[in-house]
Amino acid sequence: MVDAPGGDDSGSIALERPIATVAVLGAGSWGTALAMLLARNGLTTLLWGRNPAELQQMAQQRCNHRFLPGLSFPEGLQIAPALDAALQQADLVLLAVPSHGFRELAEQVVPGLRPGQRLLWATKGLDLRSGQPLHTIITALCPKAVPYAVISGPTFAAEVARGLPTAVTVAATDAGYARMLAAAFSNDRFRVYTSSDIVGVELGGSVKNVLAIAAGIADGQGFGANTRAALVTRGLYEMMSLGLACGGLRETFMGLTGLGDLVLTCTDDQSRNRRFGLALGRGVAVAEARRQIDQVIEGIETTEAIHRLARHHHVEMPIVEQVYHVLFEGRELKTAVSSLFGRGLKAEDAPL
Repeated sequence: MVDAPGGDDSGSIALERPIATVAVLGAGSWGTALAMLLARNGLTTLLWGRNPAELQQMAQQRCNHRFLPGLSFPEGLQIAPALDAALQQADLVLLAVPSHGFRELAEQVVPGLRPGQRLLWATKGLDLRSGQPLHTIITALCPKAVPYAVISGPTFAAEVARGLPTAVTVAATDAGYARMLAAAFSNDRFRVYTSSDIVGVELGGSVKNVLAIAAGIADGQGFGANTRAALVTRGLYEMMSLGLACGGLRETFMGLTGLGDLVLTCTDDQSRNRRFGLALGRGVAVAEARRQIDQVIEGIETTEAIHRLARHHHVEMPIVEQVYHVLFEGRELKTAVSSLFGRGLKAEDAPL
């Protein structure tokens, strides 16, 4: 079982100082979109990334042309050229980097956070070294006086940056902190629900990326709407089975960070994971499909991590298993499909 972080639901952590300044660490599409959202909400927002040349370009052009072309920064968004300066000013530190870079950044930033500062992450994926949810890294690093939370849900960065209506979930073990974050992020086009289920929220945001690759493969093969609907439904069952084994709550997987994010990522071509799967389904090799997407595809490495976590908890995940075989063992798609449909028949609600 993945241990949930300690704490209670009473809002007992001292949160007297309001959130006025946010340091968003990660200047990709998602980090930039969240920085734009927070700045529009009236918060002083400092956006930092690892590429100094790109940061300088964004500061001059007031836009992230690489990831969100044509969308101008609001006035309250500032580019932070130095990480230390951004952290020094921040009431809230938001980690918004891909999962493969999460541990390195957390180890660099989190231990030095001060009482009165808060921590939030928006990364979807698992720790690739341990195969565990990201909160396990934070729990080991975070000072006890610093509250932490995760924000996730069915979101495409470009739509958030454009101000299109969106709903997400923020999960924290401290209810007062969750409510504070919900208030900071919410506006008339962005609604935030609260939860105490950090484990469930993290796993939903991780497993859906793997299932989106599967959905893309199916559509790339021309299998049709029936297949896609079955894959989403049975994929949700796999997500829930692993999530419950790891200590998540069933209702979380039926919510925004489970079913909601799964439907979004499996059905819309804005998803890099789905587009990667589409390429595979049309006969493109794995390496070439990655090159064509030319952005981080979280589901690839997450497939290996989820496969490892499922084996650790003795949870069968047939769809995830076949994606793993295709990506990492070179299994032919025809063989993967035959393996799924050749399994023994059973009741729909039976264990996988």
